[in-house]
Amino acid sequence: MTKEMGLIMKYISTRGNQQELQSAEAIIAGIAADGGLFVPTSLPNLEAGFIENLIDLTYQERAQKVLAKFLVDYTAEELEKCVNNAYGDANFDSPAVAPTVNFGKENSVLELWHGPTSAFKDMALQLLPQLMSTALQKTGEKAEIVILVATSGDTGKAALEGFKDVEQIRIMVFYPQDGVSQIQRLQMVSQKGSNVAVVAVNGNFDDAQTGVKNIFSDKAFNTELNTKGFQLSSANSINWGRLVPQIVYYFSSYADLLKNNKIKNGDKVNFVVPTGNFGNILAGYYAKTMGLPINKLICASNANNVLTDFLKTGTYNKKRAFYKTNTPSMDILISSNLERLLYHIGGGDRAQVKEWMTALNTNGEYSVNKTYVDKIQEAFWADWASDEQTAAKIKEVYDQYNYIVDTHTAVAWEVADRYKLKTGDNRPNIIVSTASPYKFNESVLKALDATKVVNTDEFKMLDELEKLNATKVPAGLSSLRNAEILHSKQCVKEDMAVTVKKLLY
Repeated sequence: MTKEMGLIMKYISTRGNQQELQSAEAIIAGIAADGGLFVPTSLPNLEAGFIENLIDLTYQERAQKVLAKFLVDYTAEELEKCVNNAYGDANFDSPAVAPTVNFGKENSVLELWHGPTSAFKDMALQLLPQLMSTALQKTGEKAEIVILVATSGDTGKAALEGFKDVEQIRIMVFYPQDGVSQIQRLQMVSQKGSNVAVVAVNGNFDDAQTGVKNIFSDKAFNTELNTKGFQLSSANSINWGRLVPQIVYYFSSYADLLKNNKIKNGDKVNFVVPTGNFGNILAGYYAKTMGLPINKLICASNANNVLTDFLKTGTYNKKRAFYKTNTPSMDILISSNLERLLYHIGGGDRAQVKEWMTALNTNGEYSVNKTYVDKIQEAFWADWASDEQTAAKIKEVYDQYNYIVDTHTAVAWEVADRYKLKTGDNRPNIIVSTASPYKFNESVLKALDATKVVNTDEFKMLDELEKLNATKVPAGLSSLRNAEILHSKQCVKEDMAVTVKKLLY
């Protein structure tokens, strides 16, 4: 795509209203007025040599190149500043930011957990506040932006950390009271910042996410907030500014393999992604549509395998048992970003997307036709792993490579191995590693050696895990030992909107 063509790129709703925004405006809004998600009106194509030219660049420089394809209303200087603020200044404990580690000929691991909260959400949530703050300046928006976040664990802390003390922005995080790990909860409830609030919801993640979506779609509520000088926005992956930074690391990992002579330019690879809300793997789909040589995007789920079923059958049915697993960040039954995929697969048929999303909301299910299923299966493959299989894979990887993975990464590794076995595809698999093992220390310790789990004290378990691991406990987790609890608010899921008002005025 030429620069001139790029300049006409706008963002529209997946569901059909007439909003047509520039990327800065879409990032501020977060979600479309009709409840749909913003998508680009066109998808960029890569010019000759684009991927090869990434090989010798830093992660920051690679990010600027990829982001410029979508954020066409940001200047090169603005993007450079945003990217350097996000990924520079020792924010990440690896100079590579998101290094790719190789294990033999067939498997590599893309480590996305070197940021301040030790989870992949940092890759986007260190950058989103920079993009949003710049957008406020570019558009002249005077309202105070209120970021609402529903989290299954990692998004909450990463968003809090990214947005703390950012001018003209407040952030409120809602998390399921019994649906996050102890480390994840401690990370959130000890968060400092004059503009942050954290609330536990009596329900699961889907309850919290539905509550936030309902607040966004409540026109009377939003009008009331607007009259008081507030505008709602989101830091979940429903916000395009959360999703677009994730496209970068697919390109960066491929460039790493080229640089290390693991592949030749043009060789196709598979990315194996543990995902619940479908945002992480959808970023890979955007990379693939742009021309990154991806063969399959392999969707790895846990026992809440609604995505596995959909990608195999074309029927999405959330009316099923909900399981609490050892991979809590994937304990999700409503995968919001699937809506964007349906929009693109259907060539922009927004009326059809709206019909399906309405059916999901009212009936709890919808089915797409065979044309959609065939197109989806050209790009995606899916399977899931049980808690027992996840634990076994942690032990197997450790025994074979002396490398410790968290539970979510283990799900991806298990599904990656299963994919090779079932398909015979020997292309390189890049396993997307979404969290440090220290964030899920109890589950990891039990998988490695149950005798090491002497009690349920989080920090004694961190110490035990560190004895087995070549990597030290990240500073951000170690500092939680003596962290002061600053947030203790709770609410029933029906009172989330009331809680927002109480926190604001």
